[in-house]
Amino acid sequence: MLKQLLEFKETDRKWHIPVLAGLSVGIPILAGYFTGTLPGGKLASMAGLVILYIHSIRIANRLIILMACSFGIMVSFSVGSLFSFNPLLAPLLLGLYAFVVHVALYYLKMTRPPGNFFFIMIASVAICLPFKLSTIPQNIGFIGIGTMISFALAVVYSLLTIKSHADDSQTVTVAKSKYVNLIESATFGSMVGIALLIANLLKLENPYWVPTSCAAVMQGVSTRHIWQRSVQRILGTFIGLGVTWVILLLQPSPLMLCLGIIALQLIVEFLVVRNYGLAVIFITVLTIFLAESGQSLAVDPTALIIARFIDIFIGSVLGGIGGWMLYNERLRYKATRQMRRTKILIAGRR
Repeated sequence: MLKQLLEFKETDRKWHIPVLAGLSVGIPILAGYFTGTLPGGKLASMAGLVILYIHSIRIANRLIILMACSFGIMVSFSVGSLFSFNPLLAPLLLGLYAFVVHVALYYLKMTRPPGNFFFIMIASVAICLPFKLSTIPQNIGFIGIGTMISFALAVVYSLLTIKSHADDSQTVTVAKSKYVNLIESATFGSMVGIALLIANLLKLENPYWVPTSCAAVMQGVSTRHIWQRSVQRILGTFIGLGVTWVILLLQPSPLMLCLGIIALQLIVEFLVVRNYGLAVIFITVLTIFLAESGQSLAVDPTALIIARFIDIFIGSVLGGIGGWMLYNERLRYKATRQMRRTKILIAGRR
């Protein structure tokens, strides 16, 4: 397992994708900085991550998928924003939404990474924002701008690389029964909702870190892989927070932070398919710079770093528990059998 944690994997991912991701994140945040709307620019940058749903398939399919994902990102933020008024109701709604997203992506055959992660991340961030009805339309507008920039970049990229992708084949997916998918979706949604509930009960300052970390860890493809990701995330987070603390002590200017976000996005996309643990170091720095307000970054870096480690540690542990439930064959068999019995009983009563 130690060898797997340190392994630097080979990948056929083209170098264009990290550059494309850097532009999708960089253009909105620089536009926000130069127009004096940096918080809105950060929201647009997060939405710009929809570019990662671009895969090496035919151009028409690629753009259709990207449009659908852009709409999904806007829906995720809208749902989160509208139900952020009650910290006890929010976990239930986030859990239900995570369940629906997981089921929908299965039927749309979009289980390939990053899967449901960014939809849940955007919804988690939105549902933890202070509820203010008058600002919701404006924030949704910023999210829409981010997705439009990414889509425009995807069109240009597709036209420039049309020959290199002309013969690409479709991704092969493993078929699951609908019962297994429903069980996985229910487990995923439950753990994400529980993660936010625990964060709210503990009255954490920015509770969205907990469900986001939980969802990230549960992206693994097996129990072993999930626990490996959990360990990698905790260790990578610890190192990444140390790097963030040193950077914040140097008191970088807002422009330097914006440029740093662009550079970090490039590094993350290069590393994440090669070594997740190493990528988490830079993901930690990136997400803190992207998600935290300028005031919280400047006031007390030490307190911020300690709080973020606690948040991510709780979320990673919950993700590990959720992953064990997700791929435990005995639990899955019992749940599937119970669902089939229930269906037969309902059909018999009709």
